[in-house]
Amino acid sequence: MKVVFMGTPDFSVGALEAIWKAGHEITAVVTQPDKPKGRGGKLQMSPVKEFAVSRGLPVFQPVRIKRPEAVEQLKTYEADIFVVAAFGQILSQEILDMPRFGCVNIHASLLPRYRGSSPIQWALINGDKMTGVTIMQMDAGVDTGDMLMKSEVEIAPSDTYASLSDKLAQAGAQMIIPALAAIEKGEVTPTPQDDSLSCHVGMIDKNMGKIDFSRSAEEIDRLIRGLNPWPSAYTFYKGKTLKIWEAFPVQESADGEPGSIQRTEKDAVYINTGNGVLKVTQLQLEGKKRMLVRDFLLGCRIEKGEMLGC
Repeated sequence: MKVVFMGTPDFSVGALEAIWKAGHEITAVVTQPDKPKGRGGKLQMSPVKEFAVSRGLPVFQPVRIKRPEAVEQLKTYEADIFVVAAFGQILSQEILDMPRFGCVNIHASLLPRYRGSSPIQWALINGDKMTGVTIMQMDAGVDTGDMLMKSEVEIAPSDTYASLSDKLAQAGAQMIIPALAAIEKGEVTPTPQDDSLSCHVGMIDKNMGKIDFSRSAEEIDRLIRGLNPWPSAYTFYKGKTLKIWEAFPVQESADGEPGSIQRTEKDAVYINTGNGVLKVTQLQLEGKKRMLVRDFLLGCRIEKGEMLGC
């Protein structure tokens, strides 16, 4: 089939590569415009664009996909289907109706749970044991279209947003080729979503990362993993931002106010929470690099009873 692929982050690359390796004719790769990064503000290509350029695939980077000139450009690709994976822009009905087989989306949740832009983070934050990928026929709603295929992925206790995203990207890449074959042969049975079971999750905000130590150690651990690597979970120590990159809930009773240091060991800092104790093993103080606690403690002494969050 002639395919237009739409995607932007690392999550999307595996599916694009799978379609390319399967021999489908990719008439265009649509991705977000290059963005400035770092102190120098040098423009950086998206991971999807990097892959497309390395394989000699044509790239289209509209600022707004709904603009008339962008819509006209999409028509010139004469695709049979559009495959979308974390593209980052909403498609108009005119675009959805353009290809012969419509547009399909590789969504990183078991729909109808976690419709929206941050399903991976919220599966972790909410403590789900299982998530997955749904390939759905796109309609005018946000992730409301009929489901074509699903694949479950187990969430490990140590999974972060980064590691779980990699697992789900791999699952999506494995699903998209049989899905395209079934669509082309007319062998898929679309399943409508049960709206009564749905929930919507919006964009992740940096302020979500502020740790509330009155919550349980398990909840804080899930927040840390769900926001790793971006935007990261943080607190404050002596007026400076302190990011916590790795921590584990400990089956001990807190013996002090939530947010207070319970004790320190050579390779860990233990923090009292609203329920239980949090063992921190990796952190990053404002202006410093990310490091193991054992290295951090060589240059910074933390005392029992000191308070975090201020």
